[in-house]
Amino acid sequence: MPEMRFQVRWPDGREQSCYSPSLVMHDYLAPGAEYPVDEFVERTSEALTVAGDRVLAKFGMRCTSAAQQMEEIRDVGAAYTDGGAVKVLSMTGADLL
Repeated sequence: MPEMRFQVRWPDGREQSCYSPSLVMHDYLAPGAEYPVDEFVERTSEALTVAGDRVLAKFGMRCTSAAQQMEEIRDVGAAYTDGGAVKVLSMTGADLL
């Protein structure tokens, strides 16, 4: 199953490297695009849920890395109570299986 990494910049300039077990993230984010924090958290949560469901369907178990990444993004996003935008710096994927 393909997996990918996507690099983002939060409103305060902090950069974060994120993981998805599926290339489905391309359906939810675009490189170079900016999303309001709440929308970014919503989009990535939905994409990581879909990715986790794909892992479950293929391997019979949930992807704990996807769940952990979703939790990290939600936690970081919750700190930006004043809003702002998250910029997607890059998206890279590979079929490692």
